[in-house]
Amino acid sequence: MHLRLVAVGKLREPYLIAAAEDFRKRLRPYHRLEEIEVRAGDGSDAGRAAAGEAEAILRLLAPSDHVWLLERTGSEVSSEALAARIEKLAVDGTSQLTLIVAGTYGAAPALLARAQFRWSLSQLTFLHEWARVLVLEQLYRAAKIAANEPYHH
Repeated sequence: MHLRLVAVGKLREPYLIAAAEDFRKRLRPYHRLEEIEVRAGDGSDAGRAAAGEAEAILRLLAPSDHVWLLERTGSEVSSEALAARIEKLAVDGTSQLTLIVAGTYGAAPALLARAQFRWSLSQLTFLHEWARVLVLEQLYRAAKIAANEPYHH
């Protein structure tokens, strides 16, 4: 499965950059990973920033793309259920999954409407940079689970 992670903004903190790189390396044996960063809005108007970010993300998507949006109000899944969902996509013929991490101001309605699945990491609110690293970590865990390998470390 080709995994595409589209995220608003850049990882800036050295410890988050290091964690993301660690999980990218761990994920390589299991999936092809592509990451695309979209420029964050300037924040002078939160609604306009979210809409602009959504437009930039939507331009990257083909009509046939299968899209999951990280969204606090979405569905929570266990690591095992995540592995099963990704495996089911592959069995059903989906060769690429695009995961989107919106920016500070959340996802605009157009982005919410485009997603086939809204995935919540938790009911807690995370910085979008943290969410991005957590997505990479969970994708790695899901790959380990799907391969019937230990995933506790």
